[in-house]
Amino acid sequence: MIHGIPRERTRAGRVWSGAAAIAAAGALVLGMVGTAAAASPTLAAGGRVLALTRGATTHIGATNSAPRTSSKVSPLSQAGSSEISPINDITERSPKVEVPATNPPTTPPSVAGNKVSYTTPGATGFNGLSHVDSRMASGGNQFSLEPPDQGLCVGNGFVLETINDVLAVYKANGTMVAGPTALNAFLGYAPSIDRTNHVYGPFVTDPKCYFDAGTQRWYHTDLTLDVNPTTGADTGTTHVDIAVSQTSDPTGAWTVFHLDTTNGDGSLKNHPGCPCLGDQPLLGFDATGMYITTNEFSVAGPNFNGAQVYATSKWELAAAADGLGSPGVVVSFDGLPLAEGQAYSLQPADSVGGYATGHGGTEYFLSALQFGPAPLDNRIGIWSLTNTSSLNGLHPKIKLQSHVMASEVYGQPNPAVQRNGILTLNTTLTLLNSNDDRMNQVVYANGLLWSGVNTIVTTKDGSTRVGIAYFAVDPEWHGSALGGHVARQGYVAVNGNNVLFPAIGVDRWGNAVMTFTLVGPKYYPSAAYLSLGASSTSGMIHVIGDGAGPADGFTGDPAYGGTDHVERWGDYSAAVTDGAGHIWVATEYIPGGPRTSLANWGTFVAKVNP
Repeated sequence: MIHGIPRERTRAGRVWSGAAAIAAAGALVLGMVGTAAAASPTLAAGGRVLALTRGATTHIGATNSAPRTSSKVSPLSQAGSSEISPINDITERSPKVEVPATNPPTTPPSVAGNKVSYTTPGATGFNGLSHVDSRMASGGNQFSLEPPDQGLCVGNGFVLETINDVLAVYKANGTMVAGPTALNAFLGYAPSIDRTNHVYGPFVTDPKCYFDAGTQRWYHTDLTLDVNPTTGADTGTTHVDIAVSQTSDPTGAWTVFHLDTTNGDGSLKNHPGCPCLGDQPLLGFDATGMYITTNEFSVAGPNFNGAQVYATSKWELAAAADGLGSPGVVVSFDGLPLAEGQAYSLQPADSVGGYATGHGGTEYFLSALQFGPAPLDNRIGIWSLTNTSSLNGLHPKIKLQSHVMASEVYGQPNPAVQRNGILTLNTTLTLLNSNDDRMNQVVYANGLLWSGVNTIVTTKDGSTRVGIAYFAVDPEWHGSALGGHVARQGYVAVNGNNVLFPAIGVDRWGNAVMTFTLVGPKYYPSAAYLSLGASSTSGMIHVIGDGAGPADGFTGDPAYGGTDHVERWGDYSAAVTDGAGHIWVATEYIPGGPRTSLANWGTFVAKVNP
């Protein structure tokens, strides 16, 4: 049972018809366009009401106590068609539509850099999941995948880690108590590749998870593309899968729901080129709702239809997972303008130590504005979804608006160089893909929104490297109009080296910890963190997972399509806060020990006392 669900009516046994779903519409989108100095609201498209469909009842499998060992996979000449998914690269696209900016900055930020220490005061950690775990789950009926796409959630003494394409549950001391379980198996699907019978299952990617203290439930999301079981080719049907635990114990039963993201055949307004996929689903929560945002691409290409926002009641979803009626409706928004461009990668906020309850309940988002072709920008966007308490009602009426703020300069980063070392697969040292400068994970704590982006920087020795620009945004309201300003910002960089894919965790007192990968001519890819504090930055980067060698994966190998020798990395890290105020972080690095023939990446999970 879910205790304390704020309900406006009884939902048990309710069935939504298409007419009832349409009648529940009533959302409005306001786009605050223009410059940071002045903006006036204009109407934008949005407000469709969708329904979730129920899928499997599932669980995370029992732990395999056998030690992890190195795994051989067949060479390309024998298994090229079965080692890499036929649609492995379908989501490797840039979520930007180039549009000229007015007077963009022209000089990358010059950063003196932070010092690096191998001491980790108040922090402990353990090796998380790796490519070995991912590739060998489901009896080895998995594809080789890069990058991991780090997911992490913590609650009730459990730590749940999810990556491409496997998940596991640990106790706080790092002891695994469930998994590793393939995401396909967890979601009730056939294996991604059945090598005995040569049958393909759905392609699952981009996992995220969250433990919600209010509902005492675990939530897990991912993007799934349905495939032809004979050829592995995409069918054009896509969905975001939402798994919700039936109790506060993640090792127990879960219920899976599906949110269709195909969005028709191209005739639907704001969805040209569809059938489409909702790339990199991002996840946020407030007192009432669960929020998912995606970047919509045509499955066949090349259309990019901008950011999509989906909102639903977390309470009704949790109740439905328990079998108490149907989940609530999903209100969606699309066609979102921002300044001179099209919005991309809206990062919804998770909340720590209190939700934003004004304006009928508010969920905040942050996004970047470097649309290109100019490689730099000095603005970021804040978004608000208001009246979210109405998501518990029959007729949700929520409003989305945005505001553009001035910020420090950031811009498109280059691939990251790494320290030379022994290679097993590649014959040339690869670069690590730093992707772009989209906004990373957002957390709302003590009235501020924290986040960061990868950015190009010039370090003290004059070299151009990958750094991090971070922001703490103070939302402001002028009546019902959203405003805001950057209350605190700064850069993280290491002279002559790189830091990339930040995630920031904040405790209830406003102390922040940022995690990321540290890599460069001096460093193998390593897991690191930095304390931002409540009001100041310590300046010292702490290496908690020391890289054991260079990244040596198949995505940087020309034999597997890596003609530019740039290896996939990231695409994101994770940071969350537990009930005791500890900040947990997880990021990609290169561990020592077992590897597969095609990749040697792993993850490191750590608990930090800020």
